[in-house]
Amino acid sequence: MHSRRFGRPVVLTHHARQRMQEREVSAAEVLEIIEGGTVRHKDERRAWIYREFPERLDNLLCVAVLLDDAIIIKTIMNHWEVSP
Repeated sequence: MHSRRFGRPVVLTHHARQRMQEREVSAAEVLEIIEGGTVRHKDERRAWIYREFPERLDNLLCVAVLLDDAIIIKTIMNHWEVSP
């Protein structure tokens, strides 16, 4: 996968792939989150990117990422809530 938005490749960790399978999240949905989701930075390298999927019962999906030479997706969360 490659992100046009961030101009770099997207890499899924083994853990992220497992969570995708467990939560029935497709690669297309992951890319939708990366390309059109809201970014919330934890610091310069770490962030959460999330997007609402109203058609899904678990709705708000989020990817926890490292922003490096590639976007490294560490995990994928569902039923995610934005904290203040």
